[in-house]
Amino acid sequence: MPLAAIATLCRRFAAPLLALSLGAFVAAPAGADTVPPTAPAAVAPGGFGAGVSTFTLANGLQVVVIPDRRAPVVTHMVWYRAGAADEPVGRSGIAHYLEHLMFKGTRTHPGDAFSKAVATIGGQENAFTSSDYTAYHQRVAKQHLGLMMELEADRMQNLALDPATAAPELKVVLEERSMRIDNDPAARLGEAMDAMLHPNHPYRIPVIGWRHEIETLTVADAIAFYDRFYTPNNAVLVVAGDVDAAEVRTLAEATYGRVPRRAEPGVRHRPQDPPSTATRAVVLADERVTQGSWRRLYEVPSQRSAAPGESEALEVMADLLGGGATSRLYRALVIDKGVAAQVGAWYQSGAVDDTRLMIYATPRDGVSIDELARAVDAVVADLAATGPTPEETARAVNRVVAAAIRAQDNQATLARIFGEELALGGSVDSLRGWPARIAAVAPAAIRAAAAKYLVPERAVTGELRVAPSTGKAQPKAAWPAAGPGAFGPIRRGEPAPLGPLGRGVEP
Repeated sequence: MPLAAIATLCRRFAAPLLALSLGAFVAAPAGADTVPPTAPAAVAPGGFGAGVSTFTLANGLQVVVIPDRRAPVVTHMVWYRAGAADEPVGRSGIAHYLEHLMFKGTRTHPGDAFSKAVATIGGQENAFTSSDYTAYHQRVAKQHLGLMMELEADRMQNLALDPATAAPELKVVLEERSMRIDNDPAARLGEAMDAMLHPNHPYRIPVIGWRHEIETLTVADAIAFYDRFYTPNNAVLVVAGDVDAAEVRTLAEATYGRVPRRAEPGVRHRPQDPPSTATRAVVLADERVTQGSWRRLYEVPSQRSAAPGESEALEVMADLLGGGATSRLYRALVIDKGVAAQVGAWYQSGAVDDTRLMIYATPRDGVSIDELARAVDAVVADLAATGPTPEETARAVNRVVAAAIRAQDNQATLARIFGEELALGGSVDSLRGWPARIAAVAPAAIRAAAAKYLVPERAVTGELRVAPSTGKAQPKAAWPAAGPGAFGPIRRGEPAPLGPLGRGVEP
């Protein structure tokens, strides 16, 4: 996953199955603030992801092996370096639609044979799509790893798309959009803010796609996207669990190693956003809103696009500013002034190109949105003017590093971290060095990042307002509100368990 989002993911990974509806948010869990404000301990080189190994097959498939001997199970993931930001113009939603169609069978395993095989052995499976990648994963007993590799390698090259089964699945995708976006005012506000934040970059496009373009997608579109991107040299295989590198290599060569390269996607070059010279705002009022809220998105560099040290400074700054009950925003707006019922901040480091940092707040009864916004602005301005103290910097650094260390307790989380990191163009070594880079963040770097990036011209402000009732029945969102993120298949009965990997999900 993106290096600087490890801590965010770990603090929130317990709740990701709650929802994936775009655009709303809740405060960070209070338990994230229990690390004492002492100076951060030195992080030993290789301390994160110790024992992880990687190799590349002759056909270009990257393989990551993460040994975890605590239980005889494995997490098997295949990541493709293709997502919503890689779609042809006018065909938004094709990456997510293809993800659905990948469960419709191959020439050798027709229909739902894949899913039936996983269910028969007591395994779990799912998939998710984001702006920069699409991933498929299973969790099974270790003796079934070879079967999972065989099935997924077959799906990598032999997908069989029948218009008779593809057409109904498009209706499923449209219903998913209705339930997760169209019927959720907070999600629609988030979608509008994304479009305004990125006027030229394809990150402006919803992962699920625009409805009017989804309606026109065809099997031919899906086949074209599949043939262009679903090739082993554009994929990453991650195996975490009760395995070692030698046995994974043997199985991978016998299955994935037989899949030929059939395309050369090349380096992703996307149109970039022009510098913004004006402040921007979006207001959405809906009678389904019971409590108004405020949020602000800043365009900031990602792990991949940032200058050395900037992404790490932004990660620590987001935690320090709005990471929990000891953060500056929480203390100022909730405890001291009592103008907010909840407030927080997060930074989405996991992206190929420039990304975003969000501050969000909900006013207490009797407090106007304007008063709340002024209170947030005062906290941000003070951070940019004076910077944090060494003590609060150390506290935030410790929280972030500790969360990265705790991530190693969860096999599936580790698989996701390493899978996304390589899918975004990083490496195992860069992940290993991430805790040390976070520990090196100084107050001056945070102040500089705040002064450079938390400025009105780089931001889009959003307001969610209560509208008078029309007396008509209104459809509601299918899941509790969550932040902008990836989309998994609605047919599987639950949202994809994605934290801020790629588009920054709030639980």
